[in-house]
Amino acid sequence: MNDTPKSRPIPSSRLSRMTRIGSLAGKIAGSVVSQGAAKLLSGQRPALSDLVLTPKNIQRITDQLATLRGAAMKLGQLISMDGGELLPPELSAILARLREDADPMPKAQLQAVLDSALGQGWQDKLLYFSYAPIAAASIGQVHKAITFDGETLAMKVQYPGIGDSINSDVDNVASIIKLSGLLPGSLDIKPLLGQAKAQLHDEANYLREADMLKRYRSALGEHPDFVVPEVFDEFTTATTLAMTHIKSEPITELAQAPQAVRNKLMTALFSLFFEEVFSFRLIQSDPNMANYRYIAEDETVALLDFGACREIPDAISKGYQALLQAMANDDMAGVAQAALDIGLMQSNHSESQQATVVALGKLACESLYHDGPYDFGNTDLLTRVQAMGMQLSFDEDFWHIPPVDAIFIHRKLGGLYLLAKQLDTQVDLRQAAQKWL
Repeated sequence: MNDTPKSRPIPSSRLSRMTRIGSLAGKIAGSVVSQGAAKLLSGQRPALSDLVLTPKNIQRITDQLATLRGAAMKLGQLISMDGGELLPPELSAILARLREDADPMPKAQLQAVLDSALGQGWQDKLLYFSYAPIAAASIGQVHKAITFDGETLAMKVQYPGIGDSINSDVDNVASIIKLSGLLPGSLDIKPLLGQAKAQLHDEANYLREADMLKRYRSALGEHPDFVVPEVFDEFTTATTLAMTHIKSEPITELAQAPQAVRNKLMTALFSLFFEEVFSFRLIQSDPNMANYRYIAEDETVALLDFGACREIPDAISKGYQALLQAMANDDMAGVAQAALDIGLMQSNHSESQQATVVALGKLACESLYHDGPYDFGNTDLLTRVQAMGMQLSFDEDFWHIPPVDAIFIHRKLGGLYLLAKQLDTQVDLRQAAQKWL
């Protein structure tokens, strides 16, 4: 089979990846110097972010990160909410491309990866294997295969060199983000970068993902609204993951379904979120819409990609249940205490900062106070949350990074809000959370 026109080899050595990032930084720096000089000569005093985030530099950044794949691309996805409504527009422009499919590996590189992972002659164990990927993303690409028993598989194959380059990729991309001037120099993002590296190392270990998939599948049980693939251990290694292939459509196709179907499945997704946090203590933390697939035949949702599946510590789970109950009872003193217990704010923050954090939490839970179904399709809630969050950060100088478990919980919930809006759904969130109130 011939390579697809878009296929490009992935730089697999740390040196080659660092060279690519270094070259990118050099081009951006050169652009900043030349444009800055021209503007200064004309009497202007441009902001650094205006010089860095030019259309040409944005194109350079997105093209290079998409070519590198791996942590370089994944880090962009991690700080994106798959909708752009919670980010500055300049950063949204950079991240928009990184939410799209990556360019796949050429066939020769793919063959080498599979031979190394599964051993020579692995094809003889399969009736059929398609070298053309059915999906290509940040860490790996997915291929369709058929066993001699007639089982159709989805085989995820990791790009070469991804695991070895995670730490340097994260540091290099963080440098570019810091260079953009969109983050204050006083903000210490080292703890967050450390957690990002740990998360990405987890995601690059397909044996871990296989285990998480099995655990989540067991916790979910025979759920009427969701389907989770089954792992095939014979073709699963640290860099390959074989699962049952679920025939499905992008979740956006659900937008064409009747309103009642959309509302029902979105309610089920919110209910599942509460189960993950309070019952499973295991959360599929990546809200990328590609991880949800619609099965029109039986009106269910397939859940995919468990690389970002995380255990939730007992204290965090109990803290959020206390927060949810206090919110539901309009007990703001209880909300404040729960926020302190979780680590969303600290006792040394000013009264004004703490009051704004509590008010922001109440705003984010607006749908919980609503009587009956909340119309996610026709609300500007996310815009208002973003505005208050920006006010808290810039006007009140609140640059606190909460525990990483809280970040992933918020990210998952924010992703569900965006999905509920995109699908134009109405959900009684209080009813969905009733079991935990």
